Amino acid sequence: MKKVSKLPVSDIAFGIISFSASFLVLTLIFSTIFVLYNESSLAIYKFGILNFIFNIDWDPVNEIFGAAASLYGTFVTTVLSLTLAIPVALGIAIFLTEVSPHLLKTPIGIAIEMLAAIPSIIYGMWGLFTLAPIMAHYIEPFLQNTFGYIPIIGKLFEGEPQGIDLFTASVVLSIMIIPFIASIARDSLNLTPNIMKESAYALGATKWDVVKDIMIPYAKLGIYGGVVLALGRALGETMAVAFVLGNNHQITPSLFEAAATITVTLANEFTEADTDIYLSSLFYLALILFVLSFVILAIAKFFLLKAERGYSR
Repeated sequence: MKKVSKLPVSDIAFGIISFSASFLVLTLIFSTIFVLYNESSLAIYKFGILNFIFNIDWDPVNEIFGAAASLYGTFVTTVLSLTLAIPVALGIAIFLTEVSPHLLKTPIGIAIEMLAAIPSIIYGMWGLFTLAPIMAHYIEPFLQNTFGYIPIIGKLFEGEPQGIDLFTASVVLSIMIIPFIASIARDSLNLTPNIMKESAYALGATKWDVVKDIMIPYAKLGIYGGVVLALGRALGETMAVAFVLGNNHQITPSLFEAAATITVTLANEFTEADTDIYLSSLFYLALILFVLSFVILAIAKFFLLKAERGYSR
């Protein structure tokens, strides 16, 4: 009989350390969920799930709490920021991969990636002291005068432009998430095989034809994964949004009104929670945000892995 060779001690130690690290991640995730659920149990028991999610009122004095206004603000700022960021980010990625001179690719690429390294509080201060006055005096009045008279669409631009509102917060968020989409889109476009592009050029395709019909279809899953990752970033942003959004718990069709998001509510009101149900309701909001972020990041990982398998084939 052949003797079964024993694994080296180094391999056993490496396996134990790797397993411990992986198990630690799972432990942290489930412990976070447990703490958030435990701390929010009082609000869950009192308000339930659907009643809390769809209730607009947020009244700490009368101890009536609902997440609808914060969820609405989170949804609007996230969707609008993605709407503004995706075309710009894709334009940057296409420019860096197909249009830019070789001399400019590195400095522009580094500059885009450095945007992701700027602390969010710096974005918030810039948004409050620089962007908000520009929005209030120039951009928002222009949008109001241009689109305010159009039926239905004009509802989005009602109110007095103040610069501290949903629109300004969305613009700041869009600037913050552009590097994530642009970097992943650039890397995905660079994975397009050169032989496919060269064949298209040989058949008489223009540069735009190659980008539109060859590169973007080939890299679409990677680009989509980058968009979903940026979505997760936008959902969890706090300080930058808190500076320029206000903290008004209301649901309004106008983008020129102050509003609230889950993260802004937590940042502004956590230290003011003076009752158990108030504190528990804030933990309830945090639990909802954690679940949303976890689901979105899981979806992003799924599409990125799917794209990677597609490229390997």
